[in-house]
Amino acid sequence: MMQQDFLVELGTEELPPKSLKRLAEAFLAGVEKGLQDAGLSYAAARYYAAPRRLAILVDALETQQPDRSNQLDGPPVQAAFDAEGKPTKAAEGFARKCGVDVAELDRSGAKLRYVQSIPGQASAQLLPAIVDTALAGLPIPKRMRWGERKTEFVRPTQWLVMLQGDSIVPAEILSQNADRSSRGHRFHHPEPLRIKTPADYAEQMRDANVIADFAERRELIRARVEELAAAEQGTAIMPDDLLDEVTALVEWPVPLVCSFEERFLDVPQEALISTMQDNQKYFCLLDAKGRLLPRFITVANIESRDPAQIVSGNEKVVRPRLTDAEFFFRQDKKNPLAERNTQLANVVFQAQLGSVYDKAKRVSALAQFIAEQIGGDADRAARAGLLSKCDLATEMVGEFPELQGIAGYYYARHDGEHEDVALALNEQYMPRGAGAELPTTQTGAAVALADKLDTLVGIFGIGMLPTGSKDPYALRRAALGVLRILIEKGLELDLNAAIAVAVEQYADQIKTAPDLAAQVQDFIFDRLRARYEDEGIDVAVYQSVRTLSPASPLDFDQRVQAVQHFRSLPEAEALAAANKRVSNLLAKAEMEISNEIDQQLLHEPAERALASAIAEAEQQVAPLAAQRQYDVALERLAALRDPVDTFFDEVLVNAEDALLRANRYALLARLRGLFLGVADISLLG
Repeated sequence: MMQQDFLVELGTEELPPKSLKRLAEAFLAGVEKGLQDAGLSYAAARYYAAPRRLAILVDALETQQPDRSNQLDGPPVQAAFDAEGKPTKAAEGFARKCGVDVAELDRSGAKLRYVQSIPGQASAQLLPAIVDTALAGLPIPKRMRWGERKTEFVRPTQWLVMLQGDSIVPAEILSQNADRSSRGHRFHHPEPLRIKTPADYAEQMRDANVIADFAERRELIRARVEELAAAEQGTAIMPDDLLDEVTALVEWPVPLVCSFEERFLDVPQEALISTMQDNQKYFCLLDAKGRLLPRFITVANIESRDPAQIVSGNEKVVRPRLTDAEFFFRQDKKNPLAERNTQLANVVFQAQLGSVYDKAKRVSALAQFIAEQIGGDADRAARAGLLSKCDLATEMVGEFPELQGIAGYYYARHDGEHEDVALALNEQYMPRGAGAELPTTQTGAAVALADKLDTLVGIFGIGMLPTGSKDPYALRRAALGVLRILIEKGLELDLNAAIAVAVEQYADQIKTAPDLAAQVQDFIFDRLRARYEDEGIDVAVYQSVRTLSPASPLDFDQRVQAVQHFRSLPEAEALAAANKRVSNLLAKAEMEISNEIDQQLLHEPAERALASAIAEAEQQVAPLAAQRQYDVALERLAALRDPVDTFFDEVLVNAEDALLRANRYALLARLRGLFLGVADISLLG
């Protein structure tokens, strides 16, 4: 079958830069789905995306849709004809539905059948609808109209190219008639550009000063920015989302180095970086020690004969923004950070939970308690907790909300607070996202834990539990943050006790239901299930530990890791099954089960051997469990497999003699208790 390349390019006014890549990917996915649904095969497809265009190139697309057949089944043959072989109403109705005579229906099977042959269409006839449907399905939150037309799209359209081979595919889409006339760079090549064939598209665009390939343009920017940064003895900060956005802003990227006055370096560099990245889309430069250099790189969309003019223009634009940051910083330093709490007393944290200052006082008390438990400095934690929200009242954070915590760190240092206290004001918000950095200090960890637990207890206490789709106070993220800090930093904390202290801080502000603490604790530990699934740990392993309800997340994790290791041992499966059997026997026992084993009632060699093995294991395993060496403890318990198997093979647990039966149940209870010192491995079976 004949194949030809296909190109569609939709020209528009400048597309939203933050959405360009997503729009192009969705456009490609929509076109490919349309081709596949139509049964049109092709070799490959790719997208091109630039500020004024979205394009799809399909290599070796079939020019003709293959013929298809459509099979329709009707009523059973027995019901379709009467005894004389004449068609019934059912047969006639089915024939009318198919648009044929009854004689044309196939009656060789159990049912009447009609096979309709559908000749394939030329792909050129199908492509307009495929493209139109793909464009209609783009993820555009709000479409716009232009002129007097009712056509809607993310931006006004300007031209449409649709070529199959060297021929135009006739179509009208989004108020544009398809032809082969595109546009080059708005300034370098403003005249129309006739695309010869789809295969020529990228090179013709390049000749017209447009790098249409998004990935190629992105890599060119990245490499050139790195090269220029190295020439300045620096490293460029290039977050992926910023690099994508800059790539979406230019068709012909020309990175240029600019500078600003060194006096601005007295301002917290995070504020300078924030305004240059977020507002101006500049790449900032850091020296080898991670300090901001008085340089930045802008990416122009034009190859100027006098690039100094572009550099000068960008330097003039950024100066007022840096001056604003400098002004806010100087103004804020005129008042000690601690004085800001008086302002926060009038700022509501949550209508039922008091002011932000009330929260700071609660966090202070809770952080003091937590610091004592994890080996930190309680006084520093209390001080950091009290100052934790002060920077929310500063002008710097008012202008740059993303600097909350960071601004507090700088102001606390300026006020002469202890370095741990200053760091904690920033670290309280850690981790800021999945896999993000954790607090580096014990004080920071204590305040971060206190802040998150206070929010969890308060919001649960007023009954505003998160739902499947709504979590306005980010309680799930708070719970995950608590777990990550305690587990990954190896901090020992009784979560029950910490939650109880958090509840006390609220006094009568919340409904202290008997199960409030348990509710919060369950919510936190429930987050571990997904964490372990992501790590490839079976949910049964999580459940085997969860059923014991350890109060310490660190202890919980150590048990889970030990059980995961235990599952890899050859004895694990048999012991899990044995534990399940023991658990069932003990649950169904119609007697009070003692833990005391009467050695005189151990008649069978197999039960004497098991009792001896249990006694020996108890002596070895108890100190291991006390030291949290759960993996070693389970390895030792794995040695019980043979005596356990022999016991169940040779000993009748439910003996007729009540004393013997009770003694054997006591033996099994001791066996069960050994494993429950780590986890309920019966759940692994």
